[in-house]
Amino acid sequence: MGEGHNERKIFIAAIILVAIVLVGVFGYMGIEDFGFVDAFYMTIITVTTVGFGEVQPLNEDGKIFTAVLSFISLGFFAYAISVVTTYFVEGHVNYLVRGYRIKKFKHMENHVIVVGFGRNGQQVIEELQAHDYTFVVVDQSHDVLQHYRGRPIRFIEGDATEDAVLEKAGAAKARSVITTLPNDADNLFVALTARSLNTSLSIVSRASSESAESKLRIAGVKSVVMPEKVGGAHMAKLLARPDIVEFLEHLSIRGENPTNLEEIDCQQLPDEFINKTIYEIGMRKKSGANIVGFKTPEGKYIINPTPDTVVIPDSKLFVLGTHMQIESMKKILKKEE
Repeated sequence: MGEGHNERKIFIAAIILVAIVLVGVFGYMGIEDFGFVDAFYMTIITVTTVGFGEVQPLNEDGKIFTAVLSFISLGFFAYAISVVTTYFVEGHVNYLVRGYRIKKFKHMENHVIVVGFGRNGQQVIEELQAHDYTFVVVDQSHDVLQHYRGRPIRFIEGDATEDAVLEKAGAAKARSVITTLPNDADNLFVALTARSLNTSLSIVSRASSESAESKLRIAGVKSVVMPEKVGGAHMAKLLARPDIVEFLEHLSIRGENPTNLEEIDCQQLPDEFINKTIYEIGMRKKSGANIVGFKTPEGKYIINPTPDTVVIPDSKLFVLGTHMQIESMKKILKKEE
């Protein structure tokens, strides 16, 4: 419900309260010839049912009027009080919650902002959760967010094309933004807005056409994914090379299968490994994991690198092995603090 709806309820409740009090005051003044203060006192103790004694003994008309006033005001007065109380209590709680959430998001760092909580957005979140990423979801659909409110996911309701919404999501300190909106123009605008808030962001976007892809890359999007194109290519491969596709599907990047494929950053190599070859470091022998790919600092990919490939800082290794083997290789390549 919007703020205007709440204000109308408060206005109606206030009118009900005033009407009940006025009816009571003028009723006692006319029937019992009470003064204004006595009539007001009798009205309040009647509608609130506090049970204090009358100002003076009532005549029959006064007793009937009191009974009718009590009966009529019982429901209306309770409703009016509940509306007013709910408005102020919930308003204060919401203020505190909003303040807490904004403060919490401000303290987030190196996280991922996922824009859009549709089918693609939910798949993105499943992958991020599998890899223990910290993330926040931005979506302007109130119904969608309410439906998933119970899940352990940080949500922000709002339009991600607005600076204030991405600022609330902590874009200034985020590591990346993934925008999965169905409209290409919206994804482009989100990318431009995010880039204006943080020039070092890594941005990944959904696109529905090649022309949109080129525009997104001009806007600074690092990676563009066209779900329809990827899905079509996958179906074609299932027909042309079914065994290869099935074999690749047995390789997990989530750690769910015995054999996993994972990337390892070589940013902080131990001094004794700098500018050493894969063979000299002996990673296969020490860890049992296989190095199936290598990425140079310049972005060049080498598939199935030879043993004489030199491992240098800021390069990446693509490793195939069990979880324990991969963790062992990470420890070997990590410089002791």
